[in-house]
Amino acid sequence: MKEKNNLIQRNNIVRASIMGANDGIISIAGIVIGVSGATPHIGTILLAGFAGTLAGTVSMAMGEYVSVSSQRDAQEKIVQEQKIALANDYQKEFDFVYEKYSSVGISKELAHTATDEMMKKDALATTVRERHGFTIGQELSAKAAAIASMVSFPTGALLPMLAISLIPKSWSGMVTFFAVLIALGFTGYAAAYLNGADKKHATFRNIVAGILTMVVTYLVGLIFKQGGL
Repeated sequence: MKEKNNLIQRNNIVRASIMGANDGIISIAGIVIGVSGATPHIGTILLAGFAGTLAGTVSMAMGEYVSVSSQRDAQEKIVQEQKIALANDYQKEFDFVYEKYSSVGISKELAHTATDEMMKKDALATTVRERHGFTIGQELSAKAAAIASMVSFPTGALLPMLAISLIPKSWSGMVTFFAVLIALGFTGYAAAYLNGADKKHATFRNIVAGILTMVVTYLVGLIFKQGGL
């Protein structure tokens, strides 16, 4: 059980890290590409990117913390409600588990035996798992997810910041654009791999989102430049 819980926690941290890096790449790429459309001044571009990185880092970390904390609070409430349900009507909870097992094709005798053994061993854990689909003691760590996001977002943001600043001006926009798309392909694939989703679809979707983000922000930057704003 401990090893399974550790695996779940690691997956949670990896998920938060991948999503943080992905958001850092696409968000800051949108900012620096957009600002470069309005001005060629590298100092202004990097300042905007740095400000976006700071804001995004705090936002991602707090978002992960609040999201995971809310999930844990909801699970804790369910556990307390289930304790009351068992105290008030144990037989009803027993029957629910038994009927659930019977409904999937298990013989009545085997379903009754399995339900009886599990309820005697840990009635609360059994009914929480069968009614609500999660296992007590495997709650995710809000702090770990927040820290993972706080580190991964600025790490992802480094790619567009470095590309736009180190590459010669005549090529910086184009190099940044394609470097970001390659990176988004990796993060999209990694996220799909972790979640068991369609890898090709997820990768393609992530790349398209990056293209749209950078094209739209660049066009907005050009509009500001032409309008003299």
